[in-house]
Amino acid sequence: MAQPDSKKIFFENLSGAGKAIAVLTSGGDAQGMNGAVRAVVRMGLYVGAKVYFIHEGYQGMVDGGDNIKEATWESVSSMLQLGGTVIGSARCKEFRTHEGRLKAAHNLVQRGITNLCVIGGDGSLTGANLFKEEWSGLLNELVEQGLIEADAVQKYSALHIVGMVGSIDNDFCGTDMTIGTDSALHRIIEVVDAIMTTAQSHQRTFVLEVMGRHCGYLALVSGLACGADWVLIPEMPPEDGWEEKMCQKLSATRSRGTRLNIIIVAEGAIDRHGKPITSSFVKDLVVKCLGFDTRVTILGHVQRGGTPSAFDRILASRMGVEAVLALLETTANTPACVVSLCGNQSVRVPLMECVQMTQEVQKAMDQKRFEEAVKLRGRSFENNLKTYKLLAHRKPESELPTSNFNVAVLNVGAPAAGMNAAVRSAVRVGISEGHKMFAVSDGFEGFYKGQIKEVKWGDVGGWTGQGGSLLGTKRTLPAKHVEKIAEQMRKHNINALLIIGGFEAFLSLLELLTARGKYDEFCVPMVMVPATVSNNVPGSDLSIGADTALNAITTTCDRIKQSASGTKRRVFIIETMGGYCGYLATVGGLASGADAAYIYEEPFDIKELQANVEHLTEKMKTSIQRGLLPLMTNENCNENYTTDFIYQLYSEEGRGVFDCRKNVLGHMQQGGAPSPFDRNFGTKISAKAMQWVSKKLVETFRQGRVFANTEDSCCLLGMRRRTLVFQPVVQLKDETDFVHRIPKEQWWLKLRPLMKILAKYKTSYDVSDSGQLEHVVHNRPKDSDASVAM
Repeated sequence: MAQPDSKKIFFENLSGAGKAIAVLTSGGDAQGMNGAVRAVVRMGLYVGAKVYFIHEGYQGMVDGGDNIKEATWESVSSMLQLGGTVIGSARCKEFRTHEGRLKAAHNLVQRGITNLCVIGGDGSLTGANLFKEEWSGLLNELVEQGLIEADAVQKYSALHIVGMVGSIDNDFCGTDMTIGTDSALHRIIEVVDAIMTTAQSHQRTFVLEVMGRHCGYLALVSGLACGADWVLIPEMPPEDGWEEKMCQKLSATRSRGTRLNIIIVAEGAIDRHGKPITSSFVKDLVVKCLGFDTRVTILGHVQRGGTPSAFDRILASRMGVEAVLALLETTANTPACVVSLCGNQSVRVPLMECVQMTQEVQKAMDQKRFEEAVKLRGRSFENNLKTYKLLAHRKPESELPTSNFNVAVLNVGAPAAGMNAAVRSAVRVGISEGHKMFAVSDGFEGFYKGQIKEVKWGDVGGWTGQGGSLLGTKRTLPAKHVEKIAEQMRKHNINALLIIGGFEAFLSLLELLTARGKYDEFCVPMVMVPATVSNNVPGSDLSIGADTALNAITTTCDRIKQSASGTKRRVFIIETMGGYCGYLATVGGLASGADAAYIYEEPFDIKELQANVEHLTEKMKTSIQRGLLPLMTNENCNENYTTDFIYQLYSEEGRGVFDCRKNVLGHMQQGGAPSPFDRNFGTKISAKAMQWVSKKLVETFRQGRVFANTEDSCCLLGMRRRTLVFQPVVQLKDETDFVHRIPKEQWWLKLRPLMKILAKYKTSYDVSDSGQLEHVVHNRPKDSDASVAM
């Protein structure tokens, strides 16, 4: 919902002058908390508020003294890439008592703090809400005790609370992803990928225990992302007799030539009767029933450690800025809210509604209403579970429907991490729907040469963790070879096409749509799933592969920072891929704490470059920070102001204050194992695409043949804000800049002011798209699968 234009430039209308904001982290730590703290501090200072750190969570608030310190711009430098929480976190029994909260209120009033940003789990946020409700009573008590003046009650009459959820378990209802969850999935997947190599060497079964005492999100999504044979979670205990079924499945996969098995167990896994299922029990069961060489790995606090992923840095930065906006807009009657993520959008949800729904989940589980517990977790969790069941548990041939349809899958364009997960998902869902699945090697080049073969369920085993494209992919477009491709379609009786790729895949669909007028072979359902590191496909906010590329960029920047930390002041000019699309430069810059990002979509001139150099020089002179500041450039940001030019300009103008280095990241952004996000996104979006194909095949089957020639039978499946949407490619033509191969409108351009604000530039910021207060029970569209969004 758009806000009035009068609020477009927030710092003119939402001044924080005279306000004091305190930020604390409470409960368990989670990667990304430091990014949230940094964003709150810098956004708060930017709007003119005083900002305070509260060290050691609620314990520091109760103890007061040096635990509550005023923050400066420099005090949050170089913390974006750090794991844990720099300001500390602690469990505090005293804050649970009335006396403890009275001490905390006194400490806040002494500093004029009436705006509190709490980063923690449901316990921490519930405590904050209670504190808010008791606030006026606490102030009256302080007056009675002579600890504060009577006029302070009026002056500090209301305490405003905004929460951000920091929890690796993703166990808080009302938000799709909590800060730290994606990083924890990175740790799990890193371990699984490493274990797979040793398991294959020795033909072993590995039982992995992951965190999740009350929530199985980590186990479920990591199982989906690595293609685990079996997953055990608390929300959906296995049916009685599961032990025999699991062993039968493990035995069947081994008999088909698989050399390893992976079983993932959430630490809170239970059976239908509430009895815990431990990793050691599962191991003993496999050894006893099958005699397989089996090992247990308990990941423990490894999942909380390490640097935050790119996703968590961006999420934390966005949420931190949104939290300050929410505090500036709050009134005495505004309920405490949680800044949340729904799809690709920031939202605000009443804190206690989230807490109550989270408690409802546990209540449903305690009462063995497991189906309801899964639904209460949200549509994202439910869809993850459905997709996992669809892909992991192969039905016997006798139970499969027989559709007699042939569906071809191919990759088109440059390789992108996650393509293989998408192909695996398409093949297995297609087989489950009763189709014959055909894999085309080397895109349309392989298609016209006849490099087409049927692919079975087992042929795509272990594909989710593989980078690049195992099918092979080329940029060749079909128009020049359309007659030969039609011949191959006829020869193999191909009834539908699923194309996984980037901008070339989009152009290919448009060419095949045109070819329908001449060749009936192309009058079949055709759908495209976007997969490109550049994230430049029209009709989709996100593409498979972009998250992996962002992680490559942030990891490289972290290493550069570390290498430069002991040197004199240094600026690195870092060039990213993307063609004319500045997504990687912008979002990578936000995730790595860059000072600026130069992109094609936002034209710049020599005056702006000069102003940026002067701004950076001044920061370097006054800052206590040593090391470097990164500057991001998109590879085609400007015809004349190239990366080399910008490097030479900064080198010359910064002489005597800082020196300059240049780094062109190149194709390393396309390589490597896919991130958990890309594996999960690729798996789910491809499964949805195949289900659409099945539906269209049935709809268009007439008189013994498939015939589909309407616009809506040739679609792109894309992520739009909160929803996965099928859009006819012909309708996307008007949204596309074909010369520069980018969409005409791109959502992430709204993130650019955030990067500038966090780098101390004065800029305008459109808050028309900022979070609106929504009710948690109503903030999920029916077809949303929003956990795939950033």
